Amino acid sequence: MESGSEDRLLVIVPAFNEEASIAHVVQAVLTTHADNHARHLPVAAVLVIDDGSTDRTADVAQAAGAMVLRLPYNLGIGGAVQAGFKFAARYGYAYAGRVAGDGQHNPADLYTLLQPIVSGQADVAIGSRFQGGPASYRVPTSRRLGIRLFAALVSRLTRRRVTDPTSGLQAANRRAIEFLARAYPQDYPEIEARILLHRAGLTTIELPAVMAPRRGGVSSINHWRGVYYMVKVLLAVLITAVKKIPSLALRE
Repeated sequence: MESGSEDRLLVIVPAFNEEASIAHVVQAVLTTHADNHARHLPVAAVLVIDDGSTDRTADVAQAAGAMVLRLPYNLGIGGAVQAGFKFAARYGYAYAGRVAGDGQHNPADLYTLLQPIVSGQADVAIGSRFQGGPASYRVPTSRRLGIRLFAALVSRLTRRRVTDPTSGLQAANRRAIEFLARAYPQDYPEIEARILLHRAGLTTIELPAVMAPRRGGVSSINHWRGVYYMVKVLLAVLITAVKKIPSLALRE
């Protein structure tokens, strides 16, 4: 890649077997960027992280206009997202955004998140389904209860009100990119990342966002896997709250 990525935005799209939706996601990000360019937001590039897909996710994403990073095997969401942050750090991007590869996020919300990042109000902005914005699709009751439990726990540990700790719609500045490139958790990482960001002294905010049903494919989380996930994340959060984290001497 040529130099000159300073003040630019990399939109990270982790994807595993998202052939049915990835073209729409890439095109929506690029179209939304064109619509928002007059607002003096950063120039965007889209990076799809093909997390060991067995379908045509990578080829479809590339044809739609994205750069594609093909992982040799499935690392899971944490490893895929961290690969995106490592790419952003390596090539000097000032800002990074993240949207889901299944089409559940509205790219217009990403540009709303970017505004307080560009203006220096926060290091990381996160889209929340529960911040009083337009109604999203109905979250299943069992999952909503789990989200509330994690929100209460993370709010207590970070001493900041958290409403949507599992959101994967995010925007980050350079300081956060460099930290997350080194410290992003691996398994279902969004909740742990909130605590790590707090411990690193990075400021996070939540803003309203809309989440839609996935456009295609099948979620990997079923009822029993959801129960396993809750127990595992509760333990991981408690460990993350006390374990040693990478050096906090972040470069300016």
